[in-house]
Amino acid sequence: MLTPLAAPALRTATRILGIDPGSQRTGVGIIDVDGAGRVTHVFHTALHLLGAESFPLRLKLLLDGLGEAIETWRPQEVSIEKVFMARNPDSALKLGQARGAAMCAAVLRDLPIHEYAAKEIKLAVVGSGGAAKEQIQHMVGMLLSLRGKLQADAADALAVAITHANVRATALRLGVNARQAWSRK
Repeated sequence: MLTPLAAPALRTATRILGIDPGSQRTGVGIIDVDGAGRVTHVFHTALHLLGAESFPLRLKLLLDGLGEAIETWRPQEVSIEKVFMARNPDSALKLGQARGAAMCAAVLRDLPIHEYAAKEIKLAVVGSGGAAKEQIQHMVGMLLSLRGKLQADAADALAVAITHANVRATALRLGVNARQAWSRK
């Protein structure tokens, strides 16, 4: 069972759930962001899905695991990584289905979802759209003052949440929505 850090009614910050969807492991990262855009670590984990007997049961584990995290930690917004085109079509389809299940967990609870491409996340967290996984893990640890090496999927989920926190803070300063703040058009 997960234990929340603060009751939702007592928070002045916005709680963001970041999701790094996967068909084998799905990263979950939760942060709080205050009005000035400062982020604080709340929770992170990787949902291990390979123990299920079938792929549909993996999706159920993902849906249930994210549902439990949402009910426990009460995020107000959700950010999720967009699907990239994999070389293997079967893998891309499974990833898309896992992403869909993750989005359903949020939508079923009336949470707004914000989507970011992997390059956008790397650029926002590391400063380079071509950053390596290790660089993401390192920067997430630094930004959230976490000790020790982070599990890669959990670090990616926290990176998605941090990206949204940064875009959200910029949007608030500019008086536009998050997508407009990130767009170059």
